[in-house]
Amino acid sequence: MSSTLLYTEKRISSSYFGILFSILIAIAAIFIAQTSFVKSSGMSPVVIGIIMGIIFGNALPSSISEKLNTGTAFATKYILRTAIIFYGFRITFQNILEVGAPGLLVSFIMVISTLLLGIFLGKKLFGMDSDLALLTAAGSAICGAAAVCATESVLKNEKHKSVVAISTVVLFGTISMFLFPALYHSGILHMNSDVFGIFAGGSIHEVAQVVVAGNGANEAAANSAVIVKMTRVMLLVPVLIALGFFIVRKNKSNGTSSGKFPLPYFVLGFILAAGINSMNLFSSHSIETINTADTFLLTIAMCALGLETQISKFREAGTKPIQLAGILFLWLLFGGFFVTKLVTNFF
Repeated sequence: MSSTLLYTEKRISSSYFGILFSILIAIAAIFIAQTSFVKSSGMSPVVIGIIMGIIFGNALPSSISEKLNTGTAFATKYILRTAIIFYGFRITFQNILEVGAPGLLVSFIMVISTLLLGIFLGKKLFGMDSDLALLTAAGSAICGAAAVCATESVLKNEKHKSVVAISTVVLFGTISMFLFPALYHSGILHMNSDVFGIFAGGSIHEVAQVVVAGNGANEAAANSAVIVKMTRVMLLVPVLIALGFFIVRKNKSNGTSSGKFPLPYFVLGFILAAGINSMNLFSSHSIETINTADTFLLTIAMCALGLETQISKFREAGTKPIQLAGILFLWLLFGGFFVTKLVTNFF
């Protein structure tokens, strides 16, 4: 009896240690993200957190890393899903109506085409693992790190694959963040502010990167870019539901599933949060507080994910994810340009 209690106490202590360590790194990441240089670069606390987590995870002795495992596993599952639910408070259904049919159509076309292109090229051209191909495509198509992590929660894949996919978002999203406003000011695009906003919001990876790129053009472009980007975020819900059905169908054909569709509860929570936000029940200050808390939760989860990731896993993945993400970046740039022009000229 006493040995059982001792084991339980050690396990609980281990859980607290891993979560606490992730929280401390997350706090440091948020402070770093607030410095003028990092803030101007568009690097979010989420990205900084995962980088710091990887550094600590690979620098710490294995004896300490093992004590973190229980807590980091809790953070990458439960804290992450909670953060995704509260991510819905960044969206209102009114925002989607604001951009109208052009913004919504561009978002839909770019999300679906990027996902399909990424999955096809990843598996057929590069011979990649199907989970890694999908995660890389989801990060490029929808909303960067948040999309990768939400997709990972449905796939239940190995954690290092999510980190590899997120690293491609950081790389090509950062390039996009500086390239898009430079192209706008050069006059090459021949777009007004609103059209450029639709182009940037429909093509750039992370929400924070879209904000920086939009403001790099002008305020009007920034406003439309963020709203279009949030419609892409909303498309995360049907994508995850469709993915769930696909996985169940695949497992059923393999005889490894009962065929019941396990709808992830965090998807329903995400929709509910967006619905509540659409009813204007909270003040703008309250919503800002919720979003700040959500960023903190998401950063904790990313720090934990980084702590669980070994650099050797990157070497195993090779350069194929980066090559795939590079092709998707070119599609988002050139394909996004032509799709935006076609759609906006039609309307």
